Formats: sequence, structure tokens, C-alpha cells
Amino acid sequence: MEIRFLGVHNLESADTKLMSLLIDSMLALDAGSITSTLSFEEQQRIKSILISHHHFDHVRDLATLGLANLDWGTKKLYSMQEVLDVISGNLLNGVHYPEMTQIPTPENPSLLPCVINVGEPMNIDGYSVLALPMVHGIPTVGYEVTDGEGKSIFYTSDTTQGIDDCWQHVSPDLLVIETTLSDSMRDSAIKSKHMCPSLLAETLLGFKKAKGHIPPTVVVHMNPAYEEQIGKEIAMASKEIDADILLGYEGMSIVI
Repeated sequence: MEIRFLGVHNLESADTKLMSLLIDSMLALDAGSITSTLSFEEQQRIKSILISHHHFDHVRDLATLGLANLDWGTKKLYSMQEVLDVISGNLLNGVHYPEMTQIPTPENPSLLPCVINVGEPMNIDGYSVLALPMVHGIPTVGYEVTDGEGKSIFYTSDTTQGIDDCWQHVSPDLLVIETTLSDSMRDSAIKSKHMCPSLLAETLLGFKKAKGHIPPTVVVHMNPAYEEQIGKEIAMASKEIDADILLGYEGMSIVI
């Protein structure tokens, strides 16, 4: 399984892109930058998109992907019903942007909404996909994706402390987890339901308590203004809890 990190930030600039991961060139996790970082040929290879929640930095490029995809057939768009409703009613509503879930025809739309059932594994494009509830300001799920050889990734998307219950349900070879703010903003991280390095360390120790180890971990969704300090604090936390933690970056690729 190859995981490409298309976007690993919560703000976009010439050097930073919004949240998107791409598995084996065909399965996207969130859609913040799935057109701004990919060629048209690469976009065409995507079969399905898993959306964690409806915040703009995770869904923005659905609009432009849907428009490009009018000539390519149908791609499946998976999420919770409430998330799909917000996307259809606000982003792809025929006012803000064309109704990509209805054109060119309702029977064969550019983007076909598909409801996921939280806590129930689904087969999507040959992968076993398990959605689990996260702790965020709006309904959000993390995704464990397992390939046919049993290799798996768990992507938390946006979340904060309090997700220890999910560890009993996943056994990832790679954990991709957010850390938006530095420890100087721990209170703000908790209030906005995001992570900082100390909260991340506590969360990883919860994983170790449940599983006996901490999997290789990649940190994403950094706020660029705090990224340098986040990196220093992650390095310290990694030593303190004896964990392999890396800061993600645009263009990063990992094979598990």
C-alpha cells in the first residue's frame, strides 16, 4: 500500500496544501487538495473519495474534481449522511457550484454520494474500510483502510483527546493523526477540538495501553504559523514516549 500525502496543513499557500491523502493512486482520504496537487491523468485514476467531515479544508477540491470528472464517468463519494447532505446543500448546490451529485444525469452523476455506516466495515474498491467516530466540533469520522494483503492505515482526520475507545477496533501499520497547534496553545487546542504535541503524546500512550505498542505515526493538519514549534515539540515527545513520529509534508510518500 502506497500512501501519498497531497496536503498536510489547515491553511493553503504556495508551499502548503489542504488535507488530502491518496492510497494506491485510487482511493482518496479527504479532498482539500486532490485537484490542486494532481495532474488530470492522476485525478482520473481516483475511484472513490472518503470524506471525514464537511469542514472546507477537507472538501474544497470536490467541486473542481467533480467538474473535471464530467467526462470521465462516476466517482463514489463516501461519508456519513449528514456530511453528504451539507456537501450537496452548500458546496455542490447549483448556486455555489454545479450540482455534481446530479449531473450529467441523476442516474450517472459525476460524484455519487454513498453513505457509510459508522462502525461497520465496508468493501470499497477492494479495500476494507472502517469508519469510527472522532472527537471534533462537528460530526467527524476517522478511517481505517486495509488492503488485500492486510496492510492498514488509520487516518484520524481532525480530532482531540478522548478517542481511546477507538483503539480496540483498529490495528494500523501506520497512524496518520492531526496536530494543529503547538503546546503553547494547548487550551485553544482542547477548546477547538484539535491536537497539540502533548495531547498527541497522551493519545499515543492510550494506544500503547490498549495495544502494547505505538505504531509508526505521521502528524498532519499543522497550522503553518506553529509548524516549526510543533516539530520541536513532536521530536521531544517522540523521545519521551519512545515512539516513531514524523511530521508529514506535501509530496511525502510511504509504502507499508
